[in-house]
Amino acid sequence: MPATSSSGSAYLPNGTFALIHIPLNLYPTFLQPILQTLLPQSQHASIGADLSSLTIDDQHGFLNISVTPIECSIVCHSTLAKNIFEPCIRKLPKDVAKTVSMSKDSYAVFSVISAGMDAGSRVVDLTSPLALAGIPIFFITTYYSDFILVPTKDRQSVVTALLARNFEFSEDESSFRSPVPGTHSRGPSQSSGHSNGNGKRNSDPPASPPPTNVAELQLRTFETLKKRSVVPHIIPDLQLIQCSGRERSTMASSSYSQFRPSLTRTHTWNGQRVQPSWLDTIDTKLYTGLISALVSPPRFLSITLAQDDAPSLLLDKSLLPIFGDSLVGDTEGSLIPIFLDLEKLPFEATGIVSGVAGRLVQEMQIQESAELSYLSTARAGAVILSEEQSIRALGILEPLLTKE
Repeated sequence: MPATSSSGSAYLPNGTFALIHIPLNLYPTFLQPILQTLLPQSQHASIGADLSSLTIDDQHGFLNISVTPIECSIVCHSTLAKNIFEPCIRKLPKDVAKTVSMSKDSYAVFSVISAGMDAGSRVVDLTSPLALAGIPIFFITTYYSDFILVPTKDRQSVVTALLARNFEFSEDESSFRSPVPGTHSRGPSQSSGHSNGNGKRNSDPPASPPPTNVAELQLRTFETLKKRSVVPHIIPDLQLIQCSGRERSTMASSSYSQFRPSLTRTHTWNGQRVQPSWLDTIDTKLYTGLISALVSPPRFLSITLAQDDAPSLLLDKSLLPIFGDSLVGDTEGSLIPIFLDLEKLPFEATGIVSGVAGRLVQEMQIQESAELSYLSTARAGAVILSEEQSIRALGILEPLLTKE
């Protein structure tokens, strides 16, 4: 487990990761690859995938699948992207394939446990140092942790920035290798050379120097969003909950575990003892619910699988009946996402998460008990607040982003 400090702790899941954007009209075409990626089965070896992306018990080091009203966005290990999604993209007609994008450059994922940091300042405190350092990021809040995605070449810069904020890292020295050379980008750039709206091409002019303080950072952020006609909006009748799948140890000790195979049970095949399959080590009720929700398809579902954490879900509240008693968390409350469609974002833009969240924290004076989280996807961002706070937040953002 990560070491703790007054500010928090961080570690890096093994491997490098890819970011994939799938338009909603192509979601049915990619459903089978999405489900294949979701299930933590060792059969990935049969398609040539590097199983170093999985932990010793066949769990993902990191995986996020988000289906939103704007897009389907996936963060998965680079080898899974290459072996599962690339073949599906190649089968599409060329004009259709261009609408799907997969990051050419790899990403590193930082898991941050923010001990002693309240919800109102957590997102800002984590992202501002990186924005001021000119590091492009994607940010994902889950039930347990915060995850920061950065281009692999910027990994050491992130380590330096977070160490300066008194974070500690629970990783060995081999994780502090020299950054991998690559093109600086906020988001994925397509191999065809076309941008998906979040990337940066070699032919683009050099980016402006990073802002020198938080006030300048916020000013630049809203100038950029306003110039590109990014309008914050709420989807009517869409209410979310943040929850978690039950810990497997809890499931094993529950009253109905007697009806399930033991987690330590071995099997025999042709007279030889073999290790349990992935079906013996997960909550099948949770995965059945996930598959059912993804097949529907959902209006909103974001699932994050991460090393040392139980599955974390941010989902449309109307999907709760599908999952039965396989979820824990505040299922009575409601969260409202404010969406920012970033498809037209300038290639050199950074600091979007910090700028938007920072302004809301500053204007709303969000207290320790308040909920504020953020979900970055390939081409969009969502600020997630309580219903009352979302109305106030929308009232703050709209005047800042409305052209005169």
